[in-house]
Amino acid sequence: MLDKLEAIYNRYLDIEQQMNQPDVMADMKRFVKISKDYKDLQPVVKAYHDYKNLVSNIDNAKNVIATEKDEEFRELAKEELASFLEQRDTMEEDIRLMLIPTDPQDSKNAVIEIRAGTGGDEASIFAGDLFRMYQKYCDSKGWRMELASCTEGTVGGYKEIILNVSGDSVYGLLKYESGVHRVQRVPETETMGRVHTSAASVVVLPEADEFDVDLKQSDIRKDTYCSSGPGGQSVNTTYSAIRLTHVPTGIVVAIQDEKSQIKNLEKAMTILRTRLYEREYQKYLDDISKKRKTMVSTGDRSAKVRTYNFPQSRITDHRINCTVYSLQTFMDGDIQDMIDALQLAENAEKLKEAVGY
Repeated sequence: MLDKLEAIYNRYLDIEQQMNQPDVMADMKRFVKISKDYKDLQPVVKAYHDYKNLVSNIDNAKNVIATEKDEEFRELAKEELASFLEQRDTMEEDIRLMLIPTDPQDSKNAVIEIRAGTGGDEASIFAGDLFRMYQKYCDSKGWRMELASCTEGTVGGYKEIILNVSGDSVYGLLKYESGVHRVQRVPETETMGRVHTSAASVVVLPEADEFDVDLKQSDIRKDTYCSSGPGGQSVNTTYSAIRLTHVPTGIVVAIQDEKSQIKNLEKAMTILRTRLYEREYQKYLDDISKKRKTMVSTGDRSAKVRTYNFPQSRITDHRINCTVYSLQTFMDGDIQDMIDALQLAENAEKLKEAVGY
């Protein structure tokens, strides 16, 4: 924690020097940006000084306990140490909250796309497991999850499932889930008890609204057709399914989940806007990936981000080398601690970047 805060403080001092340079003061746009960065860092710098002072007090108390012969002084130091350690835990939690990234996209809703990868039927089953994990996590956050489209696996799970998630700062938390998720376990179809490795890919996108994308109706070709799948009153009887084709880019979105053509059209338009917005947003993610050493919140969706090892009840996030041994609770949606760790790692690295103004 102290190393991370030290990096922020050095950045703060660097900005302070830049603000006094004549060429910066003469460029109003540049000066305003630096001033905003300087102001945003002030609460963290104050926390750094307070935390550094607290760490010093803890070290002093430990030194007294180790070297002082007077028992009364030692008991007093023990009481102070207990108080300091409690303060440290509270302060570290407050600092972690300060270090949460403030990307403008973070406040948006999200579109989650989960697709089965290598591993055949087992990969589809795992994609279903990931869907249920995110569903339980979203429920715990009080978010609304809505199914946009899905293709079921032959023996369970999903070959592909697309979800719309709405709530408070949804994308800011779920964006860390993008990438390839690998599972190691004995499939139900395995008769020899051998551990197999399968994978599913997760893509999380910030949901685009009408103001984010200049989408012209003249560029969209709309086709309607009968929905297909297991029984139902509207299946193969009404033209409720929608297929939208964005002619300039060739992007195609097909939705048949709802019985209402109007609702399917709304869902299809949301996903189409998000896919178009993704093309521009990807440039931003690519720029981040060039500056950062880790793959936290970058656009490299082919990267293996996490392994779920069932025999060892182990989950390992490869971006931050974080391993926990509580797989069942994790699959039940208890993923917040991992997301917090990824947030902290990303923000610490972001603050160390040597960004020129």
